[in-house]
Amino acid sequence: MQMYVGGEWVSGDGEHEIFNPWSGDVLDTVPIATAGQVEQALGAALEGAHQMAGLTAWERSQILNRAAESLESRLDEFALTISLEQGKPLTEARAEMSRMPDLLRLSAFEGAQLRGEVLPLDAAASGADKLGLAMRVPCGVVVAITPFNFPILLVLHKVAPALAAGNAVILKPAASTPLVALKLVELLVSAGLPSMALQCLTGDGATLGRQLCSDPRVRKVTFTGSTAVGDAITKVAGVKRLSLELGGNAPVVVLGDGDIDAAAEQTAVGGYFNAGQVCISTQRVIVDRRVYGDFLDSLAPRVEAIRQGDPLEDDTRLAAMISEDAAAQVGNSIDEAISAGARLVAGGERDGAMHAATVVADVAPEMRIFREELFGPAVAVTPVDDAEEAMALANASAYGLSAGVFTKDLDTALQHARDLEAGLVYINIAPPWRADLMPYGGLKQSGIGVEGPRYAVQEMTEVKTVVIGRR
Repeated sequence: MQMYVGGEWVSGDGEHEIFNPWSGDVLDTVPIATAGQVEQALGAALEGAHQMAGLTAWERSQILNRAAESLESRLDEFALTISLEQGKPLTEARAEMSRMPDLLRLSAFEGAQLRGEVLPLDAAASGADKLGLAMRVPCGVVVAITPFNFPILLVLHKVAPALAAGNAVILKPAASTPLVALKLVELLVSAGLPSMALQCLTGDGATLGRQLCSDPRVRKVTFTGSTAVGDAITKVAGVKRLSLELGGNAPVVVLGDGDIDAAAEQTAVGGYFNAGQVCISTQRVIVDRRVYGDFLDSLAPRVEAIRQGDPLEDDTRLAAMISEDAAAQVGNSIDEAISAGARLVAGGERDGAMHAATVVADVAPEMRIFREELFGPAVAVTPVDDAEEAMALANASAYGLSAGVFTKDLDTALQHARDLEAGLVYINIAPPWRADLMPYGGLKQSGIGVEGPRYAVQEMTEVKTVVIGRR
């Protein structure tokens, strides 16, 4: 496949092979963009920003709605591409794709609902003969850098609101999963986008990202990925708007009065969906000691029953991780915890990029599997004496993306909703449940800014104040 720069499909300086994580087969190749092509994309995007600003909100919404209609007829094709290049089960890829037409439509709607306000200038001593308006206007050029784990969902959560708000976009998809993003670019272009409104560059993220994020023509950078890369972006970005959705190691608190079986059932989904490669995946389960044994007894058989195998088979619930190196890192964290005194309750095996669904019990807070983001199909379980200790351990993290609590007591639930240090708090639900319309963002080292079409549109526009004097 080729990349899209300056209104044309082009090759680059060499090719990068895209592998199927499950089979190891080469699926396709994509270009490696040069510094000159990045410069070309930046210049084209600047022109594209003028083209987009010249469209009405109705015209922009029509383009995105046409794209949604077109995508609806190609869901299976796109889902197969996701499964092949990312490694997730085809059933999960279909679920991801099923949300995409409505995400486009919702973005189209929110882009057409931008509102300003009339300013009460007569409240100022010299403002009696003046009228003030505050208007929302597009940022201009938006750079969108996306990860491998949801190779169309997280692309559209950036690209669709940016276009709906009237911006031009330079998309840099993950190096390991660019194929479905390129298909999406082709579809959006066919839906009638202006010729320079969208660029898509493929290649090494570190090299391309630095050049893109540091360029002063870029007004907005929206990035999903690791905290380390997010920190690097802030150091080179300069004066521009940033949305950074970064790492997490989501805690779920199971209190003594919580529904143990429901907590176990949801953990057996939330900890292993997409092989645990989800920023808001359930990673740490902090359980009241009075029900600790019961919880493990309920969780272990559910996890052991997770069928691992060929991602294209309908009954597969867990397939390959993105790479053998990623699976090995998960295995190393588990082995390190067991060596330090934790206990393996289920799983633990690895074969290449395949890592079994795993439960590690008796995890101490100082262990790496508790402190850092695992990003793999394993859950760490820790016993505590009471709700206060549970809250303290849940918040004992540099991250603050998502958290959950299982309790039947309303006062306790509200207390946790207030005190859990996370951008998303779930009551009697285990992460990573998400509706595309809701605000989505983290606290602490989990990032800055909020996604979800209504909120992303706000983040991708700026306020212009107009003062009108009497003639």
